[in-house]
Amino acid sequence: MSLLGVGIGVLVREYGNLSNLDKVYFAFPGELLMRMLKLIILPLIISSMITGVAALDSNISGKIGLRAVVYYFSTTVIAVILGIILVVTIKPGVTQRASDIDRMGSTPEVNTVDALLDLIRSSNKHKKSFKTTIAVDKNSSIFREESSTTAATAKASENKTQEYKIVGMYSNGINALGLIVFCLVFGVVIGKMGDKGQVLMHFFNALNEATMRIVQIIMWYMPIGIVFLIAGKIIEVEDWEIFRKLGLYMATVITGLAIHSSIVLPLIYLIIVRKNPFRFAMGMAQALLTALMISSSSATLPVTFRCAEEKNLIDKRITRFVLPVGATINMDGTALYEAVAAIFIAQLNDLQLDIGQIVTISVTATAASIGAAGVPQAGLVTMVIVLSAIGLPAEDVTLIIAVDWLLDRFRTMVNVLGDAFGTGIVEKLSKKELEQMDVTSEVNIVNPFALETGIFDNDEKQAKKSYINGGFAIDKSDTISFTQTSQF
Repeated sequence: MSLLGVGIGVLVREYGNLSNLDKVYFAFPGELLMRMLKLIILPLIISSMITGVAALDSNISGKIGLRAVVYYFSTTVIAVILGIILVVTIKPGVTQRASDIDRMGSTPEVNTVDALLDLIRSSNKHKKSFKTTIAVDKNSSIFREESSTTAATAKASENKTQEYKIVGMYSNGINALGLIVFCLVFGVVIGKMGDKGQVLMHFFNALNEATMRIVQIIMWYMPIGIVFLIAGKIIEVEDWEIFRKLGLYMATVITGLAIHSSIVLPLIYLIIVRKNPFRFAMGMAQALLTALMISSSSATLPVTFRCAEEKNLIDKRITRFVLPVGATINMDGTALYEAVAAIFIAQLNDLQLDIGQIVTISVTATAASIGAAGVPQAGLVTMVIVLSAIGLPAEDVTLIIAVDWLLDRFRTMVNVLGDAFGTGIVEKLSKKELEQMDVTSEVNIVNPFALETGIFDNDEKQAKKSYINGGFAIDKSDTISFTQTSQF
């Protein structure tokens, strides 16, 4: 479908002679797919996180969460180091000058500390679901444009130190990190409520089931949406010459992403899980293709759930807990890209980086990538944070904006693959805890992830048992019931 989309895009671009409005109409089926997927992100994150955490013992959920975070942090650091090694070795910016590359877009105004603090500023749950809190300088153009009726512009200091007055504002977009923290706490509380929490457990399980059924409907439309999504992006590109100018830079980024996704992540999975990592990756093929086409880890989350649970048979207690967290904080591809881009821009400016500056890039790229999902204009803002940390001009981010839309698709695919491998690794490391839960837990409807169920036949006075990997179980008499989890 992607090749078909590219072909249609090239043909329409060459022979269609479409106006800007016609291009919008042409790309509408692809835009519709994006909106469908974004529509179900919120209910999916809430229902999966709450039910996943509530089904686990609080001590076990803490261990699983710690393992997931350690894995995500470790792979992100490895990705940053890999990117730095490649860009220092290949030197894509040494043979070029910044003046040779056309600048596109504008540089966002951002303060490094405020951008990171914005991740924890949102508090109202209704606003958190749809908007993200950001801190802006009262003197900035953003504040003057959006808040002109509420405040006057403060006069900057006449000396070299500019005076800032931070004003809280809201930016469109889900504060996924804040939601995950709330759902984590809420799920733990429900799990400890016992019988009193059953009503809420039933509700969120039903919500999750309904959401996944909507995902199945969207899957039928996805091939059509992908074709027009890619074709629409192809006809929007105005200057193909920029790809030649930035070809070596793009090759460096893509090479790093390829090594990380085909060697580093599979090797970690093979060492820990002792199973074929490429067979596991093939099970995630639909999710990876979706990530490549729509360039959003969060929007790909419904497909990632489906592939992990149905194709790779990962325990639902793990996927519902680990995947939403991974889609928010695990950004291996983004971290690698930011490290490469920062050093590439330094090379364009003939700046020799010392060891301390390279370490600063490593730390900043790792931290910025973790917070990328909660920052408005994530790609631009996090890149500016990295550049500012080593004293590079923030406006140089406009040098690479022209090709960012393409590289973003590949790094998103790597992010999703890292999330998927994380579920398999965490499941393996948590096998003893999951088996312990299976042994000690009783058959009840509070735990919706059961595999073993007993249904008594009045005639035979015997319990018929059926097994299934999570969810509902159906016995020989076609009776549907909730089940008690069992791990094979």
